[in-house]
Formats: sequence, structure tokens, C-alpha cells
Amino acid sequence: MKAVISARLLASGKANPGPKPFEIWDRDLRGFILRVQPSGTRSFLVQLGRGRRVTLGSLGHLTPAQARELAEKVLGNLAHNRPPLAGLDQNEQSSLGAFVESKYAPWVQANRPRTAEYTVDRLKRCFGTWYQKGLCEITPELIEEWKIERFRLGRRPTTVLRDIATLSSVLSRAVKMGKLKDNPIRLVDKPRIDRRPQVRYLTAEEEGRLRTVLAERDNEGKTERTSANAWRRERGKECLPELVHFADHLTPAVILSINTGIRRGELLSLKWMDIDTHQKLLTIHGSSAKTGDTRHVPLNSEALQVIENWREQSQDGDRVFPIATSFKSAWAGLLKRARIARFRWHDLRHHFASRLAQAGIPLNTVRELLGHGSLAMTLRYAHLAPDQKRDAVAKLLPRSVAAESTISQIV
Repeated sequence: MKAVISARLLASGKANPGPKPFEIWDRDLRGFILRVQPSGTRSFLVQLGRGRRVTLGSLGHLTPAQARELAEKVLGNLAHNRPPLAGLDQNEQSSLGAFVESKYAPWVQANRPRTAEYTVDRLKRCFGTWYQKGLCEITPELIEEWKIERFRLGRRPTTVLRDIATLSSVLSRAVKMGKLKDNPIRLVDKPRIDRRPQVRYLTAEEEGRLRTVLAERDNEGKTERTSANAWRRERGKECLPELVHFADHLTPAVILSINTGIRRGELLSLKWMDIDTHQKLLTIHGSSAKTGDTRHVPLNSEALQVIENWREQSQDGDRVFPIATSFKSAWAGLLKRARIARFRWHDLRHHFASRLAQAGIPLNTVRELLGHGSLAMTLRYAHLAPDQKRDAVAKLLPRSVAAESTISQIV
């Protein structure tokens, strides 16, 4: 609907709420909009372009005349290649720090709750010295200088790229809200990184040593618990629960990770209700998954057995592994005892994927099991299935040699 947005329009009743939201576009000032909600809220907006709008305020805080004046300034800024809200909010949200605190942090908490705290902390750690700068002062030149300095300090390209992506998210949000005309990071050269780095996985000998040490550790834990309970019984003290299968949570966590490839955060968020032993499926909910998508991971016989044993031994509770942070201390001791170097917990995920690739499982199936958003992430394991490449290269024989080979096969 088109009409002149004014006090007369409001008095006419044409802008009264209805059962559905609707918009009135100003007939004289192109891009000036009045949006009417069924709740009765009537807001003034400016259309900046396709899919981009700025909310000026609602009726009650602004009169139609005041909203029109603001809309003219916004559209004027747009016409002169300035940020749409330049000059309109000098005392509010004009600096990077103020924008992060008042606008971006609440948005990321609502839309990315799993990583919100880490993201805001990373922003302050990497770009805290810029928080007093205005959003328009964050230029490609400034970001390039920051990038060069980070490399001088020895930061890896992957780290620098993640930092830039974090800042880019803030500036993109500022563009959508009309605080900036363009994201300056679009003009910054991104660090080149190896998209298919060599992955660390366990050799057969290393996996054998790891499993042996886990078994020894469990036996030692059970022996110590038996001895401790004997001591308690002699003194009339209450005995601790017997360790039927494992010394603690470490063996179940390692064996489950080796056979499912789930991330550490997904493992720690796992609840007993997420495990269906009848269907032999483990469900990773989108709230704990990195991509935000729910996925279902099949359980093999070893994974099922370790889950059943751990359920029998563990205390009552919702979570499968009710620990606060991670497996850092126990994991470090395990690796040292098994004589395994340069192997992180996350490398158990690489180990899972590498074994699948070596077994000839299609990479797209590996991608689905890992929960990768795209096949590009999974291609790092392609070199571990070399037989197909070797067969392909073997076919590139000279024509004479190939013909002789064919004749010999016929004879």
C-alpha cells in the first residue's frame, strides 16, 4: 500500500493494526516505510537496498514528521556514499567497542549461543585496542597492518584467518544495521592456508600401545579400589562403589571417540537419552554440534559394548560423561605412558576418518559421519585411499605398451 506517511494517515485509521502485519510505503519519499504489527506496534523504517533495512524507531518515540526527517538524512547519506546512520547516533554505538557490547554481543548470544562467549572474548583479545575507534575508522589499511604484525609475532595463517573472520562477522552485522556502508575486510587479502594439510592419526603400533595402556590403567584402578575398600572395611567405613570395568571415564571416552569420530564438545554434551542401543545410533543434537545440524552416528559392536559397560558402572545422571571441562590431565599422562607424541584429543577424530578412508569408504559418507558442512573439509583424507589414484595412473601407459599388453592377454 502507498500513501503519504503523516499524522493525517494515522488519524484516518488506515494504519490501524490488523490480523496480519502490513507495510505502508511513502508515496513522496521513496524507501520510507511504516510497518504495522498485529500487536499494535508501528515502526518507521528505511529501505537501503535489497534485503537491507534500517529501523528508525517506533510511533510514540517518533512522530511521523520526525521519522520523515531522519529518513531523508539516511537516504542522503546513502546517496553520498556515507554510512546510512552517519551523523544520527554520535553519542550511541559510534565506536567498535560500543557496537560489540550493545549490538553484536546480544545478537551472537541469541543466534550462536554455543560459541558466543568465546567469540566475544576473542574479539576483545585480538581487537581490544581498537574498541575506542569509530566503526568507520576500521579501514582495510588498518587491518592489513594488524595482519602483518600478527605474522611478525609468529602467528599461523589459520589463526590469523580465524581472527579476521571473527572481526568480519561484527562488521557485516554493522553493515546490515546500517552503521557501515561496506565491510572493509572484503578488500583485505586473506592469508593463504593449506586446505588439505597432513592429518595426524595413529599407526597400528601406536593404537596397540594406546589400548594396552588403557587396559593396564583400568586394571590398576580396579586393584587400587579393591585395596581401598578392604582398608575401609577394616575400619568400619563405608565402601566406595566397585570399579567393575574401568578405572574412570577415560577408556570409555577414548574408545567411543575412536569408533564415532565425534568432537570433544559433542562428547561432553552427550546424554544417555541420545544413545539408542536398539537402533545402534548415537544422536548429536544441533545445539552441541559445530555446524548446528543434528546428525545420527551408527554405533559398531565395540562402541556398543563400551557404552553398556560404562552405563553399568557410572553413577546415575543425565550426562554420559559428567565432567566439568575436558580430559586434559588424564589424556596427557596416557600419551606419555603409551609413548605417543604430537597427538591431540581432536586427532582421535582424524584417526576415525583416516581408518574409514583407508577402508575405501566414499568420502561423502565420511563427511556425513563427521558432520562436515561441505566435502572440502573431508578432502584432507583423500590421499589415504591411494589405490584408486594408483589404478588411474597405471592406465596412462604408452599406446604401444598398452596394445602389447592387450595382445598378450588375448594370447
